[in-house]
Amino acid sequence: MSQLVDFASRLVNSAWFEYSIIAVITVNGIILGLETSDTVDRLYGGWLRMGNEVALWVFIAEAALKMLALSPRFWRYFQDGWNIFDFLVIVFALVPATGQFAMIARLARLLRVVRLISAIRDLRLIVAALVRAIPSVGHVIMLMSIVVYIYAIMGFHLFHELDPARWGNLGLSVLTLFNIITLDGWTQVMNSAMRHYPWAWMYFVSFVVVGTFVVINMFIAIIINSLDDAKRDRDQTAEIEGPVSREQMVQEIRAARATLERLERRLEADEREGRRE
Repeated sequence: MSQLVDFASRLVNSAWFEYSIIAVITVNGIILGLETSDTVDRLYGGWLRMGNEVALWVFIAEAALKMLALSPRFWRYFQDGWNIFDFLVIVFALVPATGQFAMIARLARLLRVVRLISAIRDLRLIVAALVRAIPSVGHVIMLMSIVVYIYAIMGFHLFHELDPARWGNLGLSVLTLFNIITLDGWTQVMNSAMRHYPWAWMYFVSFVVVGTFVVINMFIAIIINSLDDAKRDRDQTAEIEGPVSREQMVQEIRAARATLERLERRLEADEREGRRE
């Protein structure tokens, strides 16, 4: 049994195994895309469905091997969030694709493409950085909401009589400002207002500077910092969990032995002092 566990551990940790899983996910994603074509589905529908089934069994075998590699403490497989996601993809894929669950089953198969994130380490790192940035991004969103709210009220009072389609109420004003944030046709909105108020450019330019160049760049800065932190943590974890060479083991044993000898000498000194007293 131990030999089987060792074999499974070497297998799931090998580079070619990882690349094989990535290849299966990629091919399965291409198959899901081909199924949207009526012509391709009519000519090769049977082969496409067979490809989906083969991919599903490969994913099941992958999960089973990873659990076997952690045997007898196989429950550690579920301590990794990405493993839980992979397991849920398999569970959803086993939902019958007929009756009232047909649409759910078809949509669940799309999760297999998302599995590329869990299969590629750099993509996992990016997702981890995005999750880590959520608290700081939330604060930036609050700041952006305050800025948009203030400018929306200002825009309503300034332009609702001239352009009610864009500034007729608070909701329309907010939608107009979100359109301006994307920088898509914002000069048309500004030129429409400047026909009546030549100074209106100050309102729009100031909002673009604050809302787009400042706040959006804050988003980018936060995500980049989170990505750097995630890379640093990954490197430290790899350093700790990496394979230990024979020389390192000998050095650690010698250091531990030296520490034990110092402790023994200190205990002997304490005992001698106690006897004198």
